[in-house]
Amino acid sequence: MSDYILSCCSTVDLTAEHLAARDLHYICFHYFLDGKEYPDDLGQTIPFDKFYQAMTDGAMTKTSQVNISEYVDYFTPFLEEGKDILHLSLSSGISGTFTSAAGAADILRERYPERKIYILDSLAASSGYGLLMDKLADLRDEGMDIDSLYVWAEENRLRLHHWFFSSDLTFFVRGGRISKAAGVFGGLLNICPLMNVDYQGRLIPREKIRTKAKVIQAIVDKMEQYADGGLDYDGKCYICMSACMEDAEAVAKLAEERFPKLNGRVLINSIGTTIGSHTGPGTVALFFWGKKRED
Repeated sequence: MSDYILSCCSTVDLTAEHLAARDLHYICFHYFLDGKEYPDDLGQTIPFDKFYQAMTDGAMTKTSQVNISEYVDYFTPFLEEGKDILHLSLSSGISGTFTSAAGAADILRERYPERKIYILDSLAASSGYGLLMDKLADLRDEGMDIDSLYVWAEENRLRLHHWFFSSDLTFFVRGGRISKAAGVFGGLLNICPLMNVDYQGRLIPREKIRTKAKVIQAIVDKMEQYADGGLDYDGKCYICMSACMEDAEAVAKLAEERFPKLNGRVLINSIGTTIGSHTGPGTVALFFWGKKRED
């Protein structure tokens, strides 16, 4: 058994069963649905279908990151068990939670000077963040020590690619990511924006593509362009979606046809309630390993 634990935020958008099977620990973000607070607990308190239906029906959402005190309470039991900690946070380009986790680590290093506490900004989000954690679990299980794993994660985190599209701009407009005029114009022209996460971990619009069929082709084209080995890519591929399984399955089918050497089938997860509060329903994201994200 390892003498350290691997930790992340619930915003990795994997299932509780997946995280348990890989011995990955997580701390929950919070979200508000029509003013009532809930934990972002991987859909256990409110199932994802009910959450997205509530948004469609007009419910208002907002999110809350984990604070320093919560991180202190979360990390402490592991340290008391004599475990070191490697925690990767949700991208600082999306959330301030990295700062909170780092602040908690500073407090706890004074209380437990004999323990190692590593905090790293993943520069990743959603199931891309999850794919990174899954790889770290592989390396841990192969015997990599915590110091080497921290260095590996820092050196390789920008090789993790995230490409997103949305067929419903309503919630991007509501959150200020797209102007109201652009949202109306895009809806009239059936535009599906194609976005990615850049080298600073920020979600950036890249292309405006007309029709869902074309954007599904375009997102898999991006994988061909950037994935390790191109069409010979033999790593894992994850997809996450917000209440649009048919679209996610179309992307998965195309990816599996185009990349016959994939490590297993494409894994489809739901976009969780934290990130989903901002995207709303109708978003699909594709994640894979590839060339380093650069400016």
